[in-house]
Amino acid sequence: MSYVDGFIIPVPLERLDDYLRFTRHAGEVWKEYGALEYVECVADDLKSGEDASFAQSVRLEPGETVIFAWVRYASRQERDRILAQVMDDPRLADTLDRANLPFDARRLFWGGFRERIRL
Repeated sequence: MSYVDGFIIPVPLERLDDYLRFTRHAGEVWKEYGALEYVECVADDLKSGEDASFAQSVRLEPGETVIFAWVRYASRQERDRILAQVMDDPRLADTLDRANLPFDARRLFWGGFRERIRL
């Protein structure tokens, strides 16, 4: 089974186009190094839960939306190899600087997941 990095990201609506340009470029680099899939989804139907929600998870502010994204790899080992190459790629050096990101990286969260079921 494959391995997935998942992301939840708050993005200001006024920077959404910048974000999508940034991630299209980054996704092309990820795929070049061997990622199987690179997906960015923009919130369309967020419900506020009593105890938890996507909006609460990133402390969503007025004028922002939530991005749900993932990168799929063949294995954890492939993910570690690809991620190291992506982080060292000079084409992304400027875009990976927190000061240049089109979102608040302090409120982004992500994690790696082993795939267990695929239907």
